[in-house]
Amino acid sequence: MLRVTGRKVTRSSNETAGTGSGIELSGVDKVYRTGRLEYRALRGVDLSIEAGELVAIVGPSGSGKSTILNIITGIDRPTAGAVTVAGERIDTMTEEQLAAWRGANVGIVFQFFQLIPVLTALENAILPLEFNGNGAGATAVERATGNLQLVGLGDRLDHLPAELSGGEQQRVAVARALANQPKVLVADEPTGNLDSKTANHVMELLVALNRDGTTVVYVTHDPQLARFAHRVVAVQDGRIIDRGGEQ
Repeated sequence: MLRVTGRKVTRSSNETAGTGSGIELSGVDKVYRTGRLEYRALRGVDLSIEAGELVAIVGPSGSGKSTILNIITGIDRPTAGAVTVAGERIDTMTEEQLAAWRGANVGIVFQFFQLIPVLTALENAILPLEFNGNGAGATAVERATGNLQLVGLGDRLDHLPAELSGGEQQRVAVARALANQPKVLVADEPTGNLDSKTANHVMELLVALNRDGTTVVYVTHDPQLARFAHRVVAVQDGRIIDRGGEQ
């Protein structure tokens, strides 16, 4: 089991995860073009996610659910529409501004972990701090160590990814996503490569982080994992067909 009971993500005294961590997509289209071919992945998407919500996005393969996550994180830019995340209008930012904003506000957990194989769990968990200019010194090591302890891997700091199980690797990925104390955590099929028991443990961790105040949005194809969310948003053919009771 994940040892998360009673543990808190450390935040500065003047910072609250839920503050300014809402998400607003308004009239968002996304068209991918390759030569003369084009594929419209999103079609006029309107979506509001309140600060502190835990939201699951579901839908068939190719429905646009992962594209929504990429738009929220700024990995992709909308072809049309407006995107506001954590109090900032991100679709109008330059690439440099967007990179700085992402490092300060968003944590990302990928399905395939994307850990650096030659780095230890601790070194992987420190990476975002280095990218954000905060990776040097004892403070960075202390923060990354604390995040690994939070996800139950305090005794695996010096292990390489190949020495960890799939569930442990995903927990390292969660610890890495927490490095810069993000206001928003997004996860794209975070349990897709895990057995059902381990998948439930990872979801319990995301719930615990949300309970601490972090806004969490995750994509899943599994109805059993969607039940962990406060609200389930259904996507089909690039459109939202059910906002799960959104007002």
